[in-house]
Amino acid sequence: MKNSIRNHNQHLLLGKFSMLNKNFKSSSVLLLLIMILIGQTINAQKAALVAKDKKFGYIYSSGDWLVEPTYDKAGSFSDNAAAVMKDKKWGYINAQGEIIIETTFDRAKAFDSGIAVVEKDKRWFYINKKGEEIEMPSSDKVFDFKEGMAFIKRGETIGLINANGDVILEPTYDKILAFKNNHAKVKKGDNWGLIDRSGKVVIDPIYQDLGVLSEGVIRAKKNESQGLLQNGTFTKIEGVLKIWDFREGQELTYANNMDKIVGFINRKGEWVIEPKYKKVKAFSNGLAPVSTDGKLWGYINEKGEMVIPEKYRDAEIFSKDGLAPVKVAKLWGFIDTSGTMIIEDKYTISTFNPFTMFSKGAEKGFTDGWARVGLKKKWGFIDTKGNLLKDTWFDRAEPFIEIK
Repeated sequence: MKNSIRNHNQHLLLGKFSMLNKNFKSSSVLLLLIMILIGQTINAQKAALVAKDKKFGYIYSSGDWLVEPTYDKAGSFSDNAAAVMKDKKWGYINAQGEIIIETTFDRAKAFDSGIAVVEKDKRWFYINKKGEEIEMPSSDKVFDFKEGMAFIKRGETIGLINANGDVILEPTYDKILAFKNNHAKVKKGDNWGLIDRSGKVVIDPIYQDLGVLSEGVIRAKKNESQGLLQNGTFTKIEGVLKIWDFREGQELTYANNMDKIVGFINRKGEWVIEPKYKKVKAFSNGLAPVSTDGKLWGYINEKGEMVIPEKYRDAEIFSKDGLAPVKVAKLWGFIDTSGTMIIEDKYTISTFNPFTMFSKGAEKGFTDGWARVGLKKKWGFIDTKGNLLKDTWFDRAEPFIEIK
């Protein structure tokens, strides 16, 4: 099946480029371009973890099986490998569904940068994709790698290592949080600072709180004052109780006043939409979900105008596909940016299963043309017109992950 999908994609590409052939003076240039794009098509697959009849497998975004339900438990793909369990032991498969590490471990975590953390005989350690144990700098606890970095702990302090086993940062801080936008919050005593991926201090740990650095701007709390920090300069925003992080590519974020009423500020710390809402969520596609009374939700534009009336029991942000999940009564449907209901409100949109390594914080709504939804305790994927992928429901389903 995988080969048939590849052949179909290759046929389409070749057909398109045969029409463009006369625009190229050099056939070698054309051939090179075709080979590059065919390679991208072959490699740019996506797979999702699904469960059926109490067994776990994986499907492509076409709905075809990568691995039919075979495993007792499993995790989503990460670094082109996925942890799978059979007969109470964990191992790993590759992006072709082949076993690359036999199921011999008591517990297994996701691969990152060619390294995973596993447990065997009550001992945690690192392995490579051959299943071989690898040595890393000494640490009182074995931490997962994430985006090529892992913590090391010695005594009460935390440092950083990379996937080559180099100590990037000797244990120095009381706490280091996960990297976001290539920066990590660090805590020393009661104060927070920021470091980059080389371990270099970007913001000295002198703040009572820090947010996520976004395009040079970060929220901060200094001497009980809330404000924004930019180019080393802290600007206090009067009358603010809390500020939320800016999202990449967005000019506005939300903040509340001392009465916990919420509005929106820009990256200069200026109020653009005055506080008047009980609850809000982030802007996306020029619209943000808001609730004036805390009970019903609608959407405003960046001028603060209510463009979709407050009539939903809950509402999520718009995806890049231009649709947003809204809860009309007990279940969810999807509206477009005009407020038109495009997909009937009959679904659930989030789930948690403690028996699998399901991802946390997965986006609710559409990603690359598909939304994970539930119906009558089953889970599947619908497209932006509401069509069910392969007309198939599963016991569980996780978001699609890119594989190669």
